[in-house]
Amino acid sequence: MKTIQLLAAALFAAASVVGQTATKPTQTEKGVQKPSAAPTLNVITVQGCFSDPGELKFNSTPKFNSESSCVQEICFKNGFEVAGTTGGNQCFCGHKYPPKIALTDDKKCNIGCAGFDLQACGGIGTWTIYNTGLSVVVDTSGEESINKGGGGSGTTPAIKTVTGAPVVVTEKPEAPSSGPNVGAIAGGVVVGVLAIAGAIGGMFFYMRRKRNREIEEEHHRNAAVNSFISGKTGSSGGSITDARLDPVMAQRRMSDGSIADNHDYSRKILRVTNA
Repeated sequence: MKTIQLLAAALFAAASVVGQTATKPTQTEKGVQKPSAAPTLNVITVQGCFSDPGELKFNSTPKFNSESSCVQEICFKNGFEVAGTTGGNQCFCGHKYPPKIALTDDKKCNIGCAGFDLQACGGIGTWTIYNTGLSVVVDTSGEESINKGGGGSGTTPAIKTVTGAPVVVTEKPEAPSSGPNVGAIAGGVVVGVLAIAGAIGGMFFYMRRKRNREIEEEHHRNAAVNSFISGKTGSSGGSITDARLDPVMAQRRMSDGSIADNHDYSRKILRVTNA
């Protein structure tokens, strides 16, 4: 009887162990995105998978990237309320969540963290966004912050797969075109045309003024000559009458006591006088 009781107790204990093992959750799949949760002070909480980091800035690529290394050791300790991971090893920090329009399916954040691959640290072109626990009240970026090239870092991260392992490659932004500046050329042409037009206009007004001055000087010369001629004519042909032109006066001298012209004074005249 005692043997039966011991056997029953052993079977019960074995069943309990098997039941506990069956109910204990195990995770073998890598790169699983945690479900979103409400922000809590001093606790790291996932806020979703996003297709754009918004205003988050690229910080670094920790060799053993994970929630603790990026979110806690980098972003939280440097005073950032929001953190983000992408490509498995890139860490972003900021003060605002990405725009809500960039929220996407959690399954797109499926690349395991470099330091703990059971957790998802973003995906190919997607970011796992966290609240670092520094504040539960965090603003959300506007839609205008989308497509800024890796959160305004000036580079667009791209992920390539080599032999099954994700490799992050940072592409340099395209250099600005070195072609001719059309605006500057057009401005130079306009300035040149205006300068030529100004020179032509100045020459025209100069020649016109010179011609007017010559005409005026010629007019003054003609007026002076006419004045000179008029003055000479007036002095020689005045109202004084020449006596020699008068027929009456032409028959006699101006003075009665003058010698007669028809008398011969070459002969001696004997005059008799009474003594």
